[in-house]
Amino acid sequence: MRGKLIYVAAAGVAVAALAVTVPVRGAQPQAAQQPAGAASAPAVPPPKPFVPEGFTPLFNGENLDGWHVSKTNHHGTTPDYHVLHGMIVATQSPFGQGGILLTNKKYKNVEFYTEVKPDYGCDSGLFFRSNEAGDAYQVTMDYLPGGSIGGIYGEGLEGARAGGPGATPGAAAAGRGAALGATGTAVPAAPRGAGAAPQADVAGGIPLGSTTPQGTSPWMKAWKREDWNKVRVRIAGDVPHITVWINDQQVTDFTDTANHAKDGITEGALAIQVHGGSRWVPGGFWRWRTIAVKELPADAR
Repeated sequence: MRGKLIYVAAAGVAVAALAVTVPVRGAQPQAAQQPAGAASAPAVPPPKPFVPEGFTPLFNGENLDGWHVSKTNHHGTTPDYHVLHGMIVATQSPFGQGGILLTNKKYKNVEFYTEVKPDYGCDSGLFFRSNEAGDAYQVTMDYLPGGSIGGIYGEGLEGARAGGPGATPGAAAAGRGAALGATGTAVPAAPRGAGAAPQADVAGGIPLGSTTPQGTSPWMKAWKREDWNKVRVRIAGDVPHITVWINDQQVTDFTDTANHAKDGITEGALAIQVHGGSRWVPGGFWRWRTIAVKELPADAR
């Protein structure tokens, strides 16, 4: 029942009475009226992303057409990837469970460009020549302590040597990956939990509450914390040659000693990662506002 309090005069005395509005059966509720002269705020389209000349966008700014979530990735299978304000935003879902978003199309020799802005404490990566499970050459996107930006990390590589020359082939693959040195020799991966192998030639990262990196790696001079960063990656050759630029500064030039991709593949999907486990913070997100590629000739090196 709805009503309002009104006053009436009775024998010179103000008397309160309740004026009752009785709903009429079948009547439709009236929409709230805007004040006179008020107007709805116009929708503002998100700014058009920058795409380098000669590149083809892989993300249309509206939906995830052309992409899909892996249902077999060891980081998780239910990550939350969605489009907001013309960007892809992503987080763990549920907390602790990550995963990867893969392109439907496969690529071999390609130049890749993206612009990213992560919340501190959230670990990601860019996957190249990936299979459906996420076994791939990965460019690291991890500026936490013990991590690195623009390093090369093998997710499920076959026969990569962990710990340098002379180590047992396949040891890295058994541990799901190895961080790869500049000449193609693998070194122990960034710590992913208790009992991880000691670091070797892996950048120190940026501690929580600080903007000063611990180390002198080239990426530390290029990366802008809590800001947008341009990332460009070039991968070419049956034996992968991978070059990485952060904000137009080259930070990695890596050639593997052989093709260590799973099952010897030389082409595969591209992917963006939400890392599983503890290398994420509650309420943290990664953002990608441009993703574009330029396919290279078959004989590119």
